[in-house]
Order: sequence, then C-alpha cells, then structure tokens
Amino acid sequence: MNTKKIIGLAVLACALPAVARAQKTAADGIAEYRKMLEDGNPAELFEAKGEDLWKQPRGPKKVSLQACDLGLGPGVVKGAWVQMPRWFADTGRVQDLESRLVSCMSTLQGFDAAELIKTPFGRGEMANITALATWIAGQSHGLRFALPQGNVEEQRFYELGKRAFFFRGGPMDFSCASCHGEEGKRIRLQDLPDLTMNPGDGIGFAAWPAYRVSNGQMWSMQHRLNDCYRQQRFPYPGFASDVTVALGVYMGVNAKGAQSIVPAIKR
Repeated sequence: MNTKKIIGLAVLACALPAVARAQKTAADGIAEYRKMLEDGNPAELFEAKGEDLWKQPRGPKKVSLQACDLGLGPGVVKGAWVQMPRWFADTGRVQDLESRLVSCMSTLQGFDAAELIKTPFGRGEMANITALATWIAGQSHGLRFALPQGNVEEQRFYELGKRAFFFRGGPMDFSCASCHGEEGKRIRLQDLPDLTMNPGDGIGFAAWPAYRVSNGQMWSMQHRLNDCYRQQRFPYPGFASDVTVALGVYMGVNAKGAQSIVPAIKR
C-alpha cells in the first residue's frame, strides 16, 4: 500500500468519531446527560425522607401512615404506584397517589385535608407529600404499569381524562395533545412523547416523580400537570382535583406495560 493511501486511511479513521458525534441526536445527548447523573440522583434524599415520614407518628393524632391502604391492602407499598390512580371504596372516589395520601393523612393522622390541598408545592406538608409520593413510587421501580379499569368510575375517569387531554383552550389554543398527541414532536432539544399510547419504558407517565436538575426541585405527577397547564396558559388546576386525577388515569392506562423508572432525573 502506497504512502498516500495510508495517510488517507489514517485521516478517515480520525474523522469517523467526529462524524459519529455529529450524527448523535439531541435526545441521545440528553439521555447520556441523565445517565451520568443517575448514580447521584438527589431524589434519593427525598426517598429517604418519604420513608421516614411513612413510619413516623405525626399529625394531631400522632399516628404513622403504615395503616394507609394504597389499593393493595393496609401498609402494602410495593406495586401500589403502578396500579394508580384507581377506585377506593372508602372514599367513593378514583384517587391518584397524592390525593390518596391526603385522605390517609386526614383520616389516620388528623391533618386538615383542605389545608393540605391549599399548601403550595415545595412548602410545609406539601413538600412532605411529595417526599412520601417519591418513596412510595420508588418502591415500584422496575415494575410495569397495569392500572385497573374494572370499576365503572375508573372507566368514566379514563374517558374524562381523554376529553381533558384533547381539550383546546386558553390564549394559545393549546391542549395536552398539542405537545403529546403524536410522534416526532419536540420543544427546543426535548423530544415530546406521544402519550395517547404506550410511549415506552421510563417515558412520560412512567418517569414521574422526578428530580428537576434545572431548578433543584422534586416534582410529583401533580406538580408536573400543574406546570403543563402553566405552559398552556391555563389557570392552575386544583391540587388532586378530578381533572388531574382523570388525566393520570388516561395516561396511566395508555402506559400499560411500560416499566417505571421512578424516581427519575430530568433536565
């Protein structure tokens, strides 16, 4: 082989890594970024706090939450997250994890449910609810979503959530489906999953609660939905309101079979 060919092959070999890097998508870069942060995910601190809060006697009644029924029996935590929201006979309501925690904190511990719901995200007992939700959801890490739909109210909430998902309004004439109703969309460098179907393991509904690196906060699903409404320029929904629970039912049922990676880490 002559000298010119050898030099040409050497130049090509050096150029290949650069070509490969150029072909990497923005989604690949974000995925690598999250992977690098996984080992030190600050969500672990919220999980530890949530576990302590679950076992600690608190509230006016000085009782722990270990008798709280999350759908699989009193005190059973593992597997509960991937089967919520669901119907609860004792409250006569379809509830997601956070609204169920409000019920348990009220009935078991004596907290005022109305005061809990009014508390802003990240403050007081609302911060504790987020920590509890993070720990409970984390106990189902790696399990697959299988929300029940055997109750007529669960079915009704699915249809209500579907209507809410596609409802357009506000000054931007946006809906949830404007961003998450079809494949191939993104905002800036962020791919937007299609939540009308199972978007895959650890994507969409299967990725929250999650730690937001950009603002140093732990976000629950209720907080995530709240911010989605903000981005649509809608008024904020009430915490644990029927529309937020219904959206959770719609996305959760659509995510059937998806593996939970909670608590995840987000940009």
